[in-house]
Amino acid sequence: MTVRRPHQQLRPVPYDPQLEPGLAACRDLIERIPLRADTILANRAHFATIVPPVEEAIGDNPVEFEHVTVAGPPGAPDVDLTVLRPRGVTRDAPGIYGIHGGGMVLGNRFFGVAQLVEEVVKFGAVAATVDYRLAPEHPAPAAAEDCYAGLAWFAGNAVGLGIDPARILVSGASAGGGLSAAVALMARDRGGPPLAGQILDCPMLDDRNETVSSLQYDGIGIWDRTTNATGWNALLGADRGTDAVSPYAAPSRAGDLSGLPPAYVSVGAAEVFRDEAVDYATRIWATGGQAELHVWSGGYHGFAGFSADADVSRAAVATRESWMRRVLGTAGRPL
Repeated sequence: MTVRRPHQQLRPVPYDPQLEPGLAACRDLIERIPLRADTILANRAHFATIVPPVEEAIGDNPVEFEHVTVAGPPGAPDVDLTVLRPRGVTRDAPGIYGIHGGGMVLGNRFFGVAQLVEEVVKFGAVAATVDYRLAPEHPAPAAAEDCYAGLAWFAGNAVGLGIDPARILVSGASAGGGLSAAVALMARDRGGPPLAGQILDCPMLDDRNETVSSLQYDGIGIWDRTTNATGWNALLGADRGTDAVSPYAAPSRAGDLSGLPPAYVSVGAAEVFRDEAVDYATRIWATGGQAELHVWSGGYHGFAGFSADADVSRAAVATRESWMRRVLGTAGRPL
């Protein structure tokens, strides 16, 4: 969905006042160094100081982990994953395959792993978080192919991992949300692992960066239009904005969204990705597919993580968990 309007005519949606302190803290921590082509390496070095190791993310939770290395895409390096499981779970657990965010250029598999730890405990799930190659050193389709290779291993070894193969979700936020959408498309197109659902949280879906919401948040908030362009330029180079872009790189480019697993699409009303997320859910519905869409009033990009105590954040987390219970078939079971 592309709408071109002069910047001056586009007033941004205001932030929920309860979220503003968290937004300020998020910007100070995550975007201390503005992300531009020449600052990607400096931002990676900064990220290395703020992403805790998995042991710290687990803390006192009854969760075990192991690091595994699996076969990568044909002709490409192996892929590293970390598997998380509740202590004592042996079989028929839900599976959650997590893909980290970072704008396609930042982060590692431990970025955001604390949320996976919580879901392992709440749902009795076995989870995996995957490292994928980052742009610009590894342009598209490297990241999506790595994520798909990791998913193929996770699903292919489901029984041995104690997972019910019929209850596997792919899940991610921001770039991880875009890659989750890409992996779901790849699984459909390649006859790959069946997925029970896909969680697309504030997903990075459209390289064109020309929606109304992208223009509203140019120089405003967290992960603004210019920062977004940096990530897409690194991933796609000269192909960005052209017909050469694959749906596996930018899922909004997919001409056919039929036959996909049920999608949970969640996004803030006050962020760049609002309109492309709404459009993606709408296009799934147009095929007769299943999508549950939530646009959270006054929400900035990733608001629930940095403003956890705000009313809208609590509602967003509860709604996501409700969808997971329904899709995973755990409704009515003790969590």
